[in-house]
Formats: sequence, structure tokens, C-alpha cells
Amino acid sequence: MTLLIYLCIGAVTGILAGLFGVGGGTIIVPALLISLAAQGVSPDVLTHMALGTSLATICLTSISSVIAHNERDAILWPVFFKLTPGICCGVLLGSIIAARLSGLALQKGFGVFALVVSAQMFCNWQPGGSSRLPGNFGLFAGGGVIGLFSALFGIGGGSLTVPFLSFCRITMQHAVATAAAIGMPIAFVGALGYLWQGWNNPALPEWSSGYIYWPAFTGIAIASVAFARVGAHIAHSLSPKKLKQIFALFLALIGLWLLFDDMILSQIH
Repeated sequence: MTLLIYLCIGAVTGILAGLFGVGGGTIIVPALLISLAAQGVSPDVLTHMALGTSLATICLTSISSVIAHNERDAILWPVFFKLTPGICCGVLLGSIIAARLSGLALQKGFGVFALVVSAQMFCNWQPGGSSRLPGNFGLFAGGGVIGLFSALFGIGGGSLTVPFLSFCRITMQHAVATAAAIGMPIAFVGALGYLWQGWNNPALPEWSSGYIYWPAFTGIAIASVAFARVGAHIAHSLSPKKLKQIFALFLALIGLWLLFDDMILSQIH
């Protein structure tokens, strides 16, 4: 029964990701907060497990996206390799910080993040451009910031990387493709960080390693990959602008829910 629930979450995640072009973490984290709380997972590790499991899931789902973008020669690999060292350092730091924050603090942080992404999607805001990419130090620093917040929010970083690359005058096609590639080191290093930081925590439920819950990982990863194409197919027959605005409103409700209700997770039990 538990696996069926996570297969359903994965199916919804895949469809919505295909429809709106958003990273899975934006959808997976709130869904995991609800489902894990309903299973009676301790509040001490609940949010950490949602974030760690989300990143572990993105490890798998990001691969198919990168293959598709690479077939179109859309990934700027030199930019990827210059950003990756900073990304990895930022992700490691983020996972260490997250392990030392309370679940409530992480919940509220994700709520703020959801509201920011919602506003960006609803208004279709795109940053103005600078003249060129920064130097190696600038890319390392930029990657560090992206990695840090991606680890704290349990996301693949697309909502942070795409605006950064667009600001650097990289075309949207290349920015999206390169951000998809950058999602791989974010997810892999982040998942390892959460696994390491949560290792041997006595509050963890069965079938978990560190802050990664394997039944959720299995169900979500399998179904989200399978159903992403369904969402992409539906998107071609509907108005993308209206779809994004609808999802932005939905995301705003999630953000407000997580931000202002301190007791919401305990009320699910």
C-alpha cells in the first residue's frame, strides 16, 4: 500500500513536471512532507527525510533529461564543468547546515522558496542580462550559492540556475539544458550529504539510509520518469501560459501553508 502511494506521487510529479517544466523537488518535497507525516515519521527527521529523498529521486530522473538535451547539443559543457566545483562545495555545505537546522526551520525555508518560484512563474519574470559570463571565481561563487540553496530546499537547482545563466546572456534553450545537467551533481552530492548526515539517527523509520527513505525513492523515481512524457504530451495541447499561472497559484498555496502554520505537520498525525 505504501509503495502504491509513492507510485501515485511519482505519477503526479512526472505529469506536473512535464506540464510545467519545473524540477521535481518543487513537487516532491511537499508531497513527502504530507505522506511521511501520515505514516507517523518523527517530526525530528520528517523534513530532513523529505529533502534527502527528493534529491535521491532527482539523481535518477535527471539522467533521462540530460540525455535528451545532450542529443540536441544544447548543454554548454564548458560552463557545466566550471560551475560544478562550486556546486559540489555549496551542496555539501547546504546538507551540513540542513542537518543542524530544525525541521520547522527547513519547512519555513521551503515555504519562502515556493512563494518566490510561484511569483516568478506567475509573472513570467526573466532577469536582465549582464555582458558576459563571469570568470572562474565568479562561476565558482555562483555555483556555490546555487548548490547551497538547492541542498537546503531539496531541489535540482533549475529554478536557480536558469535565471543565473539567463542573466549571463545565455539563451534560454542552452540555459535550461545546462541547468538540467547541473542538476545531476546537485542531486548526487546532495543525496550523499543527507545520507551521511542522517546515518544512525535513532529517529529514522525502517527502510531508510540516513535521510533517504527507499520506498518513497523507488515509487517516485519509477513513476515520475514514466509519466513525464504524459505531461509533456498534454502540455502541447493546452495554453502553457495559463498552465503555468494555475500551477503558480497552487505553489503559492503550498508556500503559505508551510510558512504560516507551525503545527501543520503535527496535525497530520
